[in-house]
Amino acid sequence: MKTYGQFCPIARASEILAERWTILILRNLLLGCETYSEIAAGAPGIPRALLTARLRELQRTGVVDAQPLEGRRGHRYHLTDAGKDLQEVLMALGAWGERWLELTPSHVDPSIVLWSWSHYYLASDRLPAQRVVVHFRFPDQARSLRDYWMIFDQERTEVCTFDPGFGVDLDAELDSRTLAEWHLGHLDWNRARRDGRIRLQGSKSLAQALPRWKRPSDFASVERARHRLGSPVD
Repeated sequence: MKTYGQFCPIARASEILAERWTILILRNLLLGCETYSEIAAGAPGIPRALLTARLRELQRTGVVDAQPLEGRRGHRYHLTDAGKDLQEVLMALGAWGERWLELTPSHVDPSIVLWSWSHYYLASDRLPAQRVVVHFRFPDQARSLRDYWMIFDQERTEVCTFDPGFGVDLDAELDSRTLAEWHLGHLDWNRARRDGRIRLQGSKSLAQALPRWKRPSDFASVERARHRLGSPVD
């Protein structure tokens, strides 16, 4: 690991945290990811070799610990006390990003929004007793990235990139930005439906219940700056 050679605690912490992908790996661990595949699912695009290297470096520095999985290959990763202490750091970083950074087209990958919904923001206590499958379609995405199926289940909620074969209970069509804005709390679900930005087909009761199956974003209450970085100036 390269060093800045400085006594400054910010410089010393940056030697561990300021590598590309490291913050997202730590975020995923704080969200409850434990296995290699779970961590990778929340960081699409990271090369496997780089993820392995980053996890090893975090273990070496004492931020992450790993224990072998019982009966199969791989490890279960968890944060040490030092790693858990980074939660406030990441929340502060997220609040700064929400306050000052504009949401651009390159930041609205719907797969990540659905993944975070299923993995962290799910209001599981509000789910119905029976399994519900919602087919999300994003017309603004390339054909291969346009369709997702979210299986809402009290036992396990997950997102699929293929039809799971259970039958679709509700179809939802919207663009990627609409999903991201609603998730962040910038957009009201019912208003988006009235404006035609969200189009639902299927059970009326499920259509009304769907937005209640997600908890508000941790950053929904952050007051956004009027002139955000990357936004046009009035």
